[in-house]
Amino acid sequence: MTKKRNIWISLFFIIGMLLMLTNSCKKDDPDIKKDVVITWANPADIDAGIALSATQLNATADVEGTYVYTPDIGTVLSVGANQNLKVDFTPTDAVNYNTATKTVTIKVTEAITVTDIDGNVYHTITIGTQVWMVENLGTTKYRDGTSIPNVTDNTTWNNLTTGAYCDYKNTPSNSATYGRLYNWYAATDARNIAPTGWHVPTDAEWTTLTTHLGGERGTGGKLKEIGTTHWTSPNTGATNETGFTALPGGFRSRNGTFNDIENNGGWWSTTEYDNTYSWHLYIGYNNNSAYRYFGDKELGVSVRCIKD
Repeated sequence: MTKKRNIWISLFFIIGMLLMLTNSCKKDDPDIKKDVVITWANPADIDAGIALSATQLNATADVEGTYVYTPDIGTVLSVGANQNLKVDFTPTDAVNYNTATKTVTIKVTEAITVTDIDGNVYHTITIGTQVWMVENLGTTKYRDGTSIPNVTDNTTWNNLTTGAYCDYKNTPSNSATYGRLYNWYAATDARNIAPTGWHVPTDAEWTTLTTHLGGERGTGGKLKEIGTTHWTSPNTGATNETGFTALPGGFRSRNGTFNDIENNGGWWSTTEYDNTYSWHLYIGYNNNSAYRYFGDKELGVSVRCIKD
């Protein structure tokens, strides 16, 4: 009897050990990978001609990782509804989490455009409560049809106290990309350099823009065209999330010399600093800020118009 009992005890012991080993083996198996949760809502409609930016391509995940968008930032989509935007997400912790993909849709609408007296067509973008042109001004005439003098001579440029424009380095192909450069007298001439319904912004209107975007620091990046096609590398902080697409048209100094195309952009305000200087907005290739500067009224810089 004792012998049988010992046998049963031994059997129970062996069975218990086998169960423990089985459970131990299960615990040693790798855990099943978890699914990543991606949050990404359908973006708001955008106008044709506006490049995709971080405003639209803004997916988030519940773990850290990398995002690859198709189409990518900087892509200009054709007009149409229900266009797919896709993100492929790769988690940093690839051992415990799966990769993930999410698709949303966006509608691209016909852009509202405005045409100047020369026939140049400008796209528009709404930022906060303001409506801005997306391109730098390129007109050679005031609103009433009067020609703006194209001054190429340096000495003549230096002595101007009336409106004039120029092409950067007197090369029209530069203006086809970056717009023309105007002195402050042209920007503020009573005959109006802007198309009907538009005007050159005041310093206060520039400040409204930068304040809406969070202040001068960081705003330059939100306004600049992305990439280095037109901006010098590294084009620091450029996201163009506003769609403003600021381009570095450079400037012409009061002595007539040309400087900094692809490096810097300046845009007139109509507001005087004093009898000699006036305010303009400045953005550079090597920082992400947008600064207020005052400069000689004889400077040639870009003009970007705002809707009345």
